[in-house]
Amino acid sequence: MTTTAPQDEQLWSRCDGCASLLYRKRLRRNLDVCPECGSHARLDAPDRVAQLVDPESFVPLPERAVQVDPIEFVDAVPYPHRLGAARVATGLDEAVLCGTARIGGHPVALAVMDFRFLGGSLGCAVGELITLTAERALAEAVPLVLVTASGGARMQEGALSLMQMATVSQALAGLREAGLLTVSVLTDPTYGGVAASYATNTDVVLAESGARMGFAGPRVIRQVTGAALPEGFQTAEFLLRHGQIDMVVPRHALRGRLTALLAAAHAARRRVTVPRQVPAPRPATGGGGAVPATAAGPERDAWATVRTARHPGRPTTLDYLDTAFDGFVELHGDRLGADCPAIVGGLARLDGRPVMVIGHQKGHTTAELVAHNFGMASPAGHRKALRLMRLAARLGLPVVTLVDTPGADPGVSAEQQGQAAAIAENILALSMLPTPVVAVVTGEGGSGGALALAVADRVLMLERAVYSVISPEGCAAILWPDSSAAPQAARALRLTATDLCRLGVVDEVVPEPAPAAHGDPAGAAELLGRAVAANLAPLLDVPPATLVRRRRQRFRRFGAARAVGVTR
Repeated sequence: MTTTAPQDEQLWSRCDGCASLLYRKRLRRNLDVCPECGSHARLDAPDRVAQLVDPESFVPLPERAVQVDPIEFVDAVPYPHRLGAARVATGLDEAVLCGTARIGGHPVALAVMDFRFLGGSLGCAVGELITLTAERALAEAVPLVLVTASGGARMQEGALSLMQMATVSQALAGLREAGLLTVSVLTDPTYGGVAASYATNTDVVLAESGARMGFAGPRVIRQVTGAALPEGFQTAEFLLRHGQIDMVVPRHALRGRLTALLAAAHAARRRVTVPRQVPAPRPATGGGGAVPATAAGPERDAWATVRTARHPGRPTTLDYLDTAFDGFVELHGDRLGADCPAIVGGLARLDGRPVMVIGHQKGHTTAELVAHNFGMASPAGHRKALRLMRLAARLGLPVVTLVDTPGADPGVSAEQQGQAAAIAENILALSMLPTPVVAVVTGEGGSGGALALAVADRVLMLERAVYSVISPEGCAAILWPDSSAAPQAARALRLTATDLCRLGVVDEVVPEPAPAAHGDPAGAAELLGRAVAANLAPLLDVPPATLVRRRRQRFRRFGAARAVGVTR
């Protein structure tokens, strides 16, 4: 709805859907849904809470977001200035409002995102607050309700914002293990890292009428593929037709639907007594790993490192499987009708020990790159990887993943097949996998497509690889005047192995032979094999429950110590 005055002063609004001029009080009585065409205007978080919960039942979390700038990001405007302006404009500390409440008389923990605050982007403070809400749900044995509205992960916090996808997902894993209901309500818009994590890996996914959800946004898909988008692409109705959500609910019926779900969950739990669980203590920033991070090595120019990581001669997953590992037996297919060539995986041996190896496959020549979709996995690829991870757990085999992708497939067919949910399910599964996992970023670690294989006990990174929430070109196009600022964006994103080791995202930097891995592939493979074997060995005798607990602690620490404070 288009308005020209502050909301508490305006008398009229113009509907963005049908251009009707509407009396503001009438529109508010109709829950900001146009009475002429049914278009749902975006709601801010306080209004959404007021509409969903029982009167006077909402109690905010005692923890409040504090201003963080973990990588000291600067584009046209310093990041702290953007945060300050968003706080003034919205009256909120961050892009989410969290607390406890009752809906239809049933107690819940509730987190509601607000798109007005930097596009509802997921940063360290947002991830920490939602994780604390999930932990409150676990401690009090109540359901968790998430209302999403987001453009994705927050670029200004680099790879640390990407880590929040794993942090929140593993909190949901704890609720799943405890038998507690989790529900997400998708509102317009829900994209990127939020769509590919907690928005789609809850037990029940509702979408408000008119909401749009996807991993890649329409503009990105058009730019990358040049494809025309189907009518109604990524809308709630489109998602329902393609089996990606449980139901589409008009705004006036949302509270009733949630009440019915909560009543059913309450009735089921009355029949099964489940003891309350206490979440693990929050680890201090920089802690939580079983082994301290290895020295990061020399500083390298970020843009030069990006170009090296993309070099067509750089060893691929199949190259490493042919040299660093022995006896590779490839396994194909997602068992649902497809075999994605961008993901290869199967059984192999490392120092005589059987392992399951899964990785992105690019290629060296143009023909190979095209045949493997440039290492950009489709939903079938992520589901194939998930199948192999679960098989490894059943067989008691450790998992080794090799990450080298510019990102997940952004195509129309990938969205139709549920790209966001496929990534989200991998992240969730890795949070629960009862077998050792070692991940190695060998080239490009691009966004959620990389994280889908990198929620591991130990995360290694070749010294001339990169790992980032977004490509430098994409970041520059959004935050700078144009993509020619990509070298500047690369430096601001802190995406090199040295940067990420210092931030604790990476546990060890694996050296490469001079001048880089593509100059001596055999030497690079030997160094990679040694590093993986050395990091895997201490994990093999750790009991599965301890392994999972430590892995969750590893990802739980990102942003935890400084992102929030307690209101007294």
